[in-house]
Order: sequence, then structure tokens, then C-alpha cells
Amino acid sequence: MSVTGQSDTDPRASRAGVANIANLLTGLRIVLVPVFLAALFAGDGHETRWRIAAFVVFAAAVITDRFDGEIARSFDMVTEFGKLADPIADKALIGAALIGLSMLGDLPWWITIVILARELAVTLLRFAVIRRGVIPASRGGKLKTLVQAVAIGLFVLPLHAWPAPWLTTAWVFMWAALVLTVLTGIDYAVSAFRRS
Repeated sequence: MSVTGQSDTDPRASRAGVANIANLLTGLRIVLVPVFLAALFAGDGHETRWRIAAFVVFAAAVITDRFDGEIARSFDMVTEFGKLADPIADKALIGAALIGLSMLGDLPWWITIVILARELAVTLLRFAVIRRGVIPASRGGKLKTLVQAVAIGLFVLPLHAWPAPWLTTAWVFMWAALVLTVLTGIDYAVSAFRRS
């Protein structure tokens, strides 16, 4: 029995090949990261049309995260590769967005550091216990990823050109993302140590 709670002979894991639509969507998310960054930094990094373009690319990448998991579960395409690559793709997208926003002065660096430190720590924990199986994303972790995506998406939008309530809303989501980031990081650490 693996740490994911599935038997090592789980038919879903044994029949599904790595080259499937769910994993291709995960790969697409990784490919969209440099496209997103190019749009984010286009011009002076604060041109309204480019920031909207960056938001559209970011939103498209986030949507692939929703669909790759659903497709994998619905059509028996769950693979160990997918369970490992999916959160890495998430972290690449979120990390690139946070660093980009901080470089542009739109988001304090300490927020980026806290979130990325947690993501790095969880990734290292996943690799540390990988011989005993992949730790799947928890419900809290999925909620954290969603709230982070909404918060970052709002900051990517050209809020400087929009009414003040939009910026307040963005900060509400960002603070919620920070709280979930820390709490779920602690939860992953506890899970990893229990299974080690």
C-alpha cells in the first residue's frame, strides 16, 4: 500500500500511460509560464493592455490545473508522474507570478518569500518521502492553490487604473492565501513525518 492510500497494483496507475491528455495539460501549464512572464514584463510592466494579456495567460494556465486533475480522475489517467508533476507545475506558475509582481514593485518581497519558502519546503518533503509514495494534494492544499491564484490574478490586473475597492479585494485574497499557505505547509510537514 502506498502513502496515497492506493494499492501498489492500483489499476488506474498501472494502465495509464505518462503521455495522456491530463499530463499534456500539466505540460502546457509549464509552457505558459514564460509566455505569462513575457506579457507581464512587456513595455514598462504596467501597461494596461499587457497586464490584461498577462492575466488572460495566467487564467488559462490556472484553468488547465482544474481540468488536468478532473480528466485524470474521470478517465483513469492517474499516474505517479502526474501526481508529482502537477504540483510542480503549480509552483512554477505561482512562483513566477509572485517574483514577477515583486520585481515590478506591485507586491512586497516578504509575501513572495513566505509563499515560496513554504512551496519549496513542501516540494522537498514530497521528494524526501517519494520512495514510500507520492503525497497527494490535500483539500486544504487545493484551496490554498485556488486562493493564491485568485489573489495573484487580481494583482496581475492593472489595478492602478481601476477603482480602489479592487485593490482592497486583492489584498483580502492575498492575506487569505498567506494564512492558508502557512497552515497547509504545517499540515504537509506533519503528514510527511508521520509517513517517514
